[in-house]
Amino acid sequence: MSRLLVGLTGGLASGKSTVGELLRREGFLVLDADRLVAELYAPGEPGAAAVRALLGDGALTAEGGVDRPAVARRVFADPDLRRRLEEAIHPLVRRRFAERAARAEGVVVLEAPLLIEGGLAGDFDLVVTVEADAETRIRRAVERGLDEAAARARLAAQLDGAARRARADRVIDNDGTLDDLRRQVAALAAELRRRAGG
Repeated sequence: MSRLLVGLTGGLASGKSTVGELLRREGFLVLDADRLVAELYAPGEPGAAAVRALLGDGALTAEGGVDRPAVARRVFADPDLRRRLEEAIHPLVRRRFAERAARAEGVVVLEAPLLIEGGLAGDFDLVVTVEADAETRIRRAVERGLDEAAARARLAAQLDGAARRARADRVIDNDGTLDDLRRQVAALAAELRRRAGG
């Protein structure tokens, strides 16, 4: 079986994590960019060093890891600062994913909200986006505990759905039921297995 690299993306609260979990249950290796960032933000890791260089010691905890809530408040209020942070962190995520993917075979998925915005799409054999209506996504984000203003700010920081759809190879629509979503993911999984030769 050959290795097939799949980029999984979608906007805030679109359902990409649910799709990632369904693909994991199909037996694929699914790596979450947010978890890779959490690893990189740990004390002594290169992501923590990059954040410190950009934002100073105040962006770190007493242990030397990144204070993620404090950083989020700063970067979502300052688009230029957010862009500079992404430019520093995306190459580190790309490298960490490549290291993990190199040790795997078959289908390897990276779930990343800013996969297209971060210029990572070209690293993948196939890019899949999960899309849902913007107001539905805001409602879901608020139900998960995110403040509505923060949810709208995060949505504004991402590409709109039409731009992601235009750049993706496959689109999963998540405005329906969980059963609808499962059917789409099952069809996608079958396609990925065929493409990987397994």
